[in-house]
Amino acid sequence: MADQFDYDVLVIGSGPGGYVAAIRAAQLGLKTACAESRETLGGTCLNIGCIPSKVLLNASELFKEARSGTLARHGVKLGNVELDLPTMLADKDEAVKGLTGGIEFLFKKNKVDWLKGHATFTDAHAVEVAGKSVTAKNIIIATGSSVTPLPGVSVDNEKGIVVDSTGALSFAKVPERFVVIGGGVIGLELGSVWQRLGAKVTVIEFLDQILPGMDGEVRKEAAKIFLKQGFEIRTSTKVTGVTVKGKKASVTIEPAEGGPAETIEADAVLVAIGRRPNTEGLGLDKIGLELNKRGQIETDHEFATRVPGVWAVGDVIPGPMLAHKAEDEGIAVAENIAGLTGLVNHDVIPSVVYTHPEIAGVGLTEEAAKERGAVKVGKFPMLANSRAKAIHDTDGFVKVIADAATDRVLGVWIIAGPAGTMIAQAAQAMEFGASSEDIAYTCHAHPTHNEALKEAAMAVLGKPIHI
Repeated sequence: MADQFDYDVLVIGSGPGGYVAAIRAAQLGLKTACAESRETLGGTCLNIGCIPSKVLLNASELFKEARSGTLARHGVKLGNVELDLPTMLADKDEAVKGLTGGIEFLFKKNKVDWLKGHATFTDAHAVEVAGKSVTAKNIIIATGSSVTPLPGVSVDNEKGIVVDSTGALSFAKVPERFVVIGGGVIGLELGSVWQRLGAKVTVIEFLDQILPGMDGEVRKEAAKIFLKQGFEIRTSTKVTGVTVKGKKASVTIEPAEGGPAETIEADAVLVAIGRRPNTEGLGLDKIGLELNKRGQIETDHEFATRVPGVWAVGDVIPGPMLAHKAEDEGIAVAENIAGLTGLVNHDVIPSVVYTHPEIAGVGLTEEAAKERGAVKVGKFPMLANSRAKAIHDTDGFVKVIADAATDRVLGVWIIAGPAGTMIAQAAQAMEFGASSEDIAYTCHAHPTHNEALKEAAMAVLGKPIHI
């Protein structure tokens, strides 16, 4: 690499895409730095997203099991069960501290320089960070995304009444009535946390079903499960305003297509209608890099932008805004810069909703697959899975979608307790171009949840055993 620059590679942003790109670049012998304005590394995912929410999801599930009497049916009898919310939140913070500190350790181990401050382009090979100019032969934009605001609704996480996903991780007390605006992944996960801890949760979704983008059958089944758990779900409904008076919020809603208005009183309101790329304040105009209509940075298959020497990965480019997608892209872009071949198969990116049961999918939905041609579909209910039956956790099913002519697996969708773990097998099979027959004739350990995937694959062939 040329030595007239301070660095071979400079990464802007230390989220899952950024920190992984920086570490991989350093491993490949490139002098690397990462600019990050947060006090800690890890981006949204580790600080205020994936990690803290999963800590609370796990803790709230344990609390629900203990309080609801679920454990008693297994012979575990408890006395009076109380919620210690401060301790639960402290546990969340401790997990975040450990993991963000772990990335700082990895930076030091791999000799990645952490440039503390916000980076702004001054030209294609230079940025300004904390008042200093830093040059690099290659600059990777990995600035992630932030919460999409709802027009006319003011979020104030400090007051803890109308909040975004960050505020919903740190309520001082459990809201009695909690309104979630948005029936997507974030809204349902955080709604689950507080519902388990005692809140009455109402989910308001503009579309006619929750979980946009997922398989239609999965969306319907998930809604049934959430309703059974005690959620109130209002689909085809839009929010026209939120007002705060004292310590209460009033949410005004009406049918999505218009109609009479209605008001819902709440102790807390979560705005979770999506996320948008963090591209403002980067000085992209200084280097002539324009955004597409969705505010994203367009790249080629190597993650290079139209500006030579400038690359981009993660939430700022098209595709699902998922941490694991960003990580794979981070590895690939570093390898491409180093002269290797870094590829990401964007057709095989799993997605997971960490509610209970978990909801996961990879590849095409049944609807999308049918638009491309004839398909064969196999389903297997968790109710017939021996492991799920043994532990009394039988909600959901596994669904395998295969090409009718070639039997190649096009998509797999799962609702099950450990669906997020189960989907990895499906993703790996699809990465290798597996047929449903390949999965069906692979020996699975018994008794495991993954036997349901085997049986669903056998159902594609018309010969499941246990139903």
